[in-house]
Amino acid sequence: MEEREREVLERIERARRRPARLRDEVITLAHGAGGSASRTLVEALFAAELDNPLLAPLADSAVLAAPAGARIATTIDASVVTPLEFPGGDIGSLAVSGTVNDLAMVGARALALTAAFVIEEGFAVERLRRIVASMAAAARVAGVPVAAGDTKVVERGKADGLFIATAGVGAVRDGIELDPAGIRPGDRVLVSGTLGEHGMAIMLARGDLALEAEIVSDAASLGGVVDRVLDACGPAVRCLRDPTRGGLATVLNELARAAGASIALDEAAIPVRPEVAGACELLGIDPLYVANEGKLVAVVAPEAVDAALAALRADPLGARAAVIGEVRAEPPGMVLLETAFGGSRVVDLLVGNPLPRIC
Repeated sequence: MEEREREVLERIERARRRPARLRDEVITLAHGAGGSASRTLVEALFAAELDNPLLAPLADSAVLAAPAGARIATTIDASVVTPLEFPGGDIGSLAVSGTVNDLAMVGARALALTAAFVIEEGFAVERLRRIVASMAAAARVAGVPVAAGDTKVVERGKADGLFIATAGVGAVRDGIELDPAGIRPGDRVLVSGTLGEHGMAIMLARGDLALEAEIVSDAASLGGVVDRVLDACGPAVRCLRDPTRGGLATVLNELARAAGASIALDEAAIPVRPEVAGACELLGIDPLYVANEGKLVAVVAPEAVDAALAALRADPLGARAAVIGEVRAEPPGMVLLETAFGGSRVVDLLVGNPLPRIC
């Protein structure tokens, strides 16, 4: 090989070894084409922000180490929230907490997440970096790495700015069987805190409503809270759910039908912040149907109520935990709300789509 050729090849190799720098201000179709622009986007933005040993090889898959004999739980979630950034979070942090929480609700500790990004042509790179940095921060708080991912870029008008799909894998704790089939009459229903903040924060952030209220999303990862409850109560925890889309009312209807039992709620015991209650009243929305992203519902055996409540309140995310109802035998499959006026009403599933998309 001639000296001139060798010098050229060495310069090319040195250039390839330099850290990737993303100089583009907006996402273009080239960033999704699989060439050098795609590689730069992945290395200079995604890998830089989500940095961890599992992600470092930048392969299409990651190999995980699971506890010997562990049962494995898996889940997948798509985040399509509008607006992408809102008080208390954004689509990136929401994607992490939503997936971690889905695993936690079956008693699983998250081992790793994967993420797929669908980005619209023209999306600002700085905004994307901000969202991915928020996602990385949420993953660190949850103690779970984003181990692999995928990126697609679509033409203008083919996506609402940015969609994120996250899948998660977790190891289920020994001796834990969280199943609605285990619910029994006499069991108590608890919530980990005030309801409706996420859904109302999203609706107000859109600016379509002539309301001014300081409402912040409750989006958070609940793995630590679940650990506290399971450590304190073990098998006495019958079932866990996170009341996301459709809110508390939807989750309780699903549990009542699965268990073939009735759930009676005490309206006065259900925690709702005054600003959320006020906004819901003005909009004609029942806070029982508004989404939450950092709350859980626990059904526990009656003898474990005090321990479960103490465990929830010992965590900052469960400081406003409350016992809100109990399981009864009749009428099967129904949720009843005992009102402050001494009467009761049926809390049924929503019909149609009366609430805007918020997750």
